[in-house]
Amino acid sequence: MEAAGNYLKGRGAQFNPANKFLKNEYVTEHIEGLDEPLLNSTPTEYFSENPKKIINSVDSPDLGLSYSMNPYQGCEHGCIYCYARNSHQYWGYGAGLDFERKIIIKENAPEVLAQQLENPKWEVRPIMLAGNTDCYQPIEQKKELTRQMLKVLLQYRHPVSIITKNALILRDLDLLKKLNKLDLVHVNISITTLDEKLRQTLEPRTASAPKRLEVVKKLAEAGIPVNVMIAPIIPGLNDHEIPAIIKKVAEHGASSAAYNIVRLNGEVGDIFTDWIKKNYPDRADKVLKQIAACHGGDLNDSLFGRRMSGEGQFAEAIGNLFRMSKQRYLGGRSIKPFNYGLFCTKAGKQLPLF
Repeated sequence: MEAAGNYLKGRGAQFNPANKFLKNEYVTEHIEGLDEPLLNSTPTEYFSENPKKIINSVDSPDLGLSYSMNPYQGCEHGCIYCYARNSHQYWGYGAGLDFERKIIIKENAPEVLAQQLENPKWEVRPIMLAGNTDCYQPIEQKKELTRQMLKVLLQYRHPVSIITKNALILRDLDLLKKLNKLDLVHVNISITTLDEKLRQTLEPRTASAPKRLEVVKKLAEAGIPVNVMIAPIIPGLNDHEIPAIIKKVAEHGASSAAYNIVRLNGEVGDIFTDWIKKNYPDRADKVLKQIAACHGGDLNDSLFGRRMSGEGQFAEAIGNLFRMSKQRYLGGRSIKPFNYGLFCTKAGKQLPLF
């Protein structure tokens, strides 16, 4: 790996692409006239927001009927491939550095969650907690919005599926145990690589793979169903790790595993291309060509049913390797189903909200 001398360590994106929804932008036309670089490693900023709703309906054929909710917008983890980067543009920010260091905190998320569950027309389906950004990113240590939302879900007896790559989830093991006793929780731990050098640039502010494996182990020991997301698979970069990752998670007690192939939607294509050319110049073109080969010649594919698993020779090889590895190390294991029959509204509950 060979990154440039002005590389911003601790950040995934190395620039901030223009927001297509804004008329004006900052540009560097005469860099020799600047006293200091326009982009530098500035601290993370936090902004408060009070949305009117926190749960969004998901009707994607790839994901099935479910809901998603995110207590935070933007994510300090800085994963370079994150598809959610584009959503930051709707808030007036950039999909690059802004996504990682301008974090919006949805302060009233627990209260709004309870209000939405009280709707007489509410239909019980799994809620994906952190379907867009990680609900256990660093600011959660202080704000505890995710923990409060889990308390609400427990009170209403509502099923929830959590996805994270942060060991902070173990703080809430007490609530997860109570939810699991009622068959109301699934946990998805994302493990993209076992290579720490790759992890530090690919996902700079996330927990290391050994820490994530420890999370899998402790959750499994508590009887909580754990699915490991080997995602995204980046051909030419981490696809060869599939058997080793599945073997490791099986040894640590995982119930299941899943994968998807990277797709670089919107501004993420330029952000990722810039990143890989700076960090892996010797293989950048090869990796980009293989990604494109999985999506009909483009870095992104938005077609339902194909966008997650890809198509073509490389995608087929990745799929076969995953299936064989899963059968070898996780054969016979599965995630227990949710219990949808316990949901109750305010009138039927006796537990305090917080």
